[in-house]
Amino acid sequence: MNYKNVIEILENYYKNQLCAVDKYKDPYKVLISCIISLRTKDEVTEKAAQRLFQKADNPYDMIKLKPMKISYLIYPAGFYKRKGFQIYNISKILIEKYDGKVPCDLEELLKLKGVGRKTANLVLSVGCGKPAICVDTHVHRISNRLGWVNTQTPEQTEFELMDIIPVDKWSRINNLFVLHGKNICKPIKPLCEKCPIKNFCANGESNV
Repeated sequence: MNYKNVIEILENYYKNQLCAVDKYKDPYKVLISCIISLRTKDEVTEKAAQRLFQKADNPYDMIKLKPMKISYLIYPAGFYKRKGFQIYNISKILIEKYDGKVPCDLEELLKLKGVGRKTANLVLSVGCGKPAICVDTHVHRISNRLGWVNTQTPEQTEFELMDIIPVDKWSRINNLFVLHGKNICKPIKPLCEKCPIKNFCANGESNV
């Protein structure tokens, strides 16, 4: 398994770059920014989250804004109206059931309406400092191209990566692969000639 080489090379290649969501360390901010980020570009997510957190950066202040105000603040994030209601409802549940704190537990996070494994694992990894592998489309695609896994779904990829990657490396995968997926290892016509890890890629210049 060449994971050590790949991680080291990508860390050096992307230096200290962070995706929009990874810039936050507070579990609540990670959770909310992750919700905003769905179907939304990184630069839009970052600005939308900043506007929102200037008004409310905790569940108690968030529910004072009301859903439509939240939607207005995160515009033009994708599905901003729906996300406004989701952020409000999740904040209300956190207050009612978790004393205003985001639970750093996978099963509890998955109980929050609209929170899937990708979001939950990102909260655990970035916000809670717990080992977790957050598998989005980039992680799923690159892991398959590298030949680390041979899977059909992100969830299958998550469980297979957990079996082959040491726990202390789990939390580093998402940020590096997201950056690499957006810049080099794109879904269609990946820039293989520029790829710093092309020598480790099982698919070469394949568009798989």
